[in-house]
This record gives sequence, structure tokens and C-alpha cells, in this order.
Amino acid sequence: MAQDRIQTPSTSAGLMRFYDETTSSIQIDPRVIVAVCVGVILIELILQFLVR
Repeated sequence: MAQDRIQTPSTSAGLMRFYDETTSSIQIDPRVIVAVCVGVILIELILQFLVR
């Protein structure tokens, strides 16, 4: 029963490893992106009610 196992090469058997280093020099906090999106939505809603 122990001989029925499939053995894979050790280089491809593990999880893929991703680099922790970023290649971009521009780094924006995700909270800033969310705040800008919420701000744009609020401005659009305010303008819709004012234009009517």
C-alpha cells in the first residue's frame, strides 16, 4: 500500500512562493483608495439632488 503513492519532484511539490518586495515605487494606503471612492460617490449623490 505504501508503494502506491505518487512522488513528485521536490521543486514543484510545494506551494508557489511570491516575492514580498514590491517593484513599484508608488505605494498608496488602501484606506486612501476607499476614502476617495466614497468621496466621489458622495459628491455624485449631492450633485444629483442639487441639479434636480
